[in-house]
Amino acid sequence: MYNASTMNINLHKLPFLLSLFLSLSFLAFLSFRSLHKPTVLLPPDLRIRPGYSSYDAYIERQLNKTLNPKLRHIWTTRDWNRKVKVFSEFFNNLRVGGFLFNNSKALCIGARVGQEVEALKRVGVDDSVGIDLVPYPPLVIKGDFHHQPFDDGSFDLEFSNVFDHALYPLMFVREIERTLKPGGICVLHLSLSRRADKYSANDLYSVEPLKELFKVSELVELRRIDGFGLDTEVVFRKKNK
Repeated sequence: MYNASTMNINLHKLPFLLSLFLSLSFLAFLSFRSLHKPTVLLPPDLRIRPGYSSYDAYIERQLNKTLNPKLRHIWTTRDWNRKVKVFSEFFNNLRVGGFLFNNSKALCIGARVGQEVEALKRVGVDDSVGIDLVPYPPLVIKGDFHHQPFDDGSFDLEFSNVFDHALYPLMFVREIERTLKPGGICVLHLSLSRRADKYSANDLYSVEPLKELFKVSELVELRRIDGFGLDTEVVFRKKNK
């Protein structure tokens, strides 16, 4: 039988139960935040730009550029043929170097409207796709490069010219290494000689930080380029297990 004494004991337990519930909720909140804001000591030549109060604030700022109707019109009209041509030249150079083949499965990270994906297809790499916060079918699907929507070991080659837009560079690199096949190639176009645009989330001053961030890959090529404001191409190869 439920009596007054039992009720009194249970009432005394309420503050403890409430405190326990709030504590567990707060810990869950911190765990969720830790997924988006890892506490990692970055190499000295790589600096995160301040000013982002949350991951949502960072995403919102990136979308301000990606969804800009004037920019999207330029990317799909005036810039289209010029950029596809230049990207095609870059990819043909990778073919000559033995890093890219017709049967390669390729991913372009932060591809916006997909000029680089179109370039890959034009040079014969048909199995190519891009990811971006805003999809542009059929070339680009929706995806966050801090958490790629692909299985482990999915790609032979991953290309990106938006490393400077990564708020969490370590997560950016980890996802590349996770989704690359053993022996797979990662190609990054970077700006080392000058600071990138106002939407950049980090500043890179040398290639040394990349050598530290890539844990299971080795740098196999480094060269100067002239690619839409970017001046350096690095090629990493994922080690075979």
